[in-house]
Amino acid sequence: MAQPEGHVHYKGTLHAMQHIVSEEGIPGLYAGIHGALIGVASTNFAYFYWYSVVRTLYLSSQKLPKPPSTVVELSLGAVAGAVAQIFTIPVAVITTRQQTQRKIDRKGLFDTGREVIESDDGWTGLWRGLKASLVLVVNPAITYGAYQRLRETLFPGKANLRPWEAFLLGSMSKALATVATQPLIVAKVGLQSKPPHHRNGVPFKSFVEVMKYIIEHEGPLGLFKGVGPQILKGVLVQGFLMMAKERIELFFVLFFRYLRKLRSDHLKKAAATAAMKARVALPVVAR
Repeated sequence: MAQPEGHVHYKGTLHAMQHIVSEEGIPGLYAGIHGALIGVASTNFAYFYWYSVVRTLYLSSQKLPKPPSTVVELSLGAVAGAVAQIFTIPVAVITTRQQTQRKIDRKGLFDTGREVIESDDGWTGLWRGLKASLVLVVNPAITYGAYQRLRETLFPGKANLRPWEAFLLGSMSKALATVATQPLIVAKVGLQSKPPHHRNGVPFKSFVEVMKYIIEHEGPLGLFKGVGPQILKGVLVQGFLMMAKERIELFFVLFFRYLRKLRSDHLKKAAATAAMKARVALPVVAR
């Protein structure tokens, strides 16, 4: 079927990048970057804020205070991620709309948001793809679970990992999580983008409908389009993140060990000083 004017079906990542650069130049590769930066900042802030709230509530509900298990930590993280999505998904919707529009149709952050609100969905259009986003909170859980299992398999009994080992485990675990959740990521983007020309402007109603449409027009492999750059992005981000995490954990272990040593030395010095004063005062008391 011939593609309408302005609609290009990319054959792959390189084809997409070449077409964007030829049409819009290098800046076209950074379309929607302002919204993306706001989204990253707001999502991370909201996640860690709600995680601290949820974790505090959980600990306060325990009769006997004890550290949460791995399963509980993952569950708390999933709850925090779901709550954070509710507050931050409008930014993701606007950014996705900007990134999937042609240059001549692309507007600024606020104008794109107004366009979404003025569509048939109204204000609720800013929360399109929320269900898929809520399901996608399992991605970090899969990543963390795979990381721990791979660590036990590849480096059994090793307390501290070298930087390259942490990077390797982080990259492998994120790649597995990305492959497992890529269909949902594709469906979410389809929900948040403008409807395809085949639908004559009729938006999708659910991520299941998006997935059915993709399978019908592109086959099952269409659900994994863009998985290459998604894995590359996740591998780099998660690899460096886990590498930094291992180094930071080691730093804090050494730092607290140093503080304990200082405290111990201080107590010994204080005890020695007190003993010396007692010996000096003893003859005076005897007299």
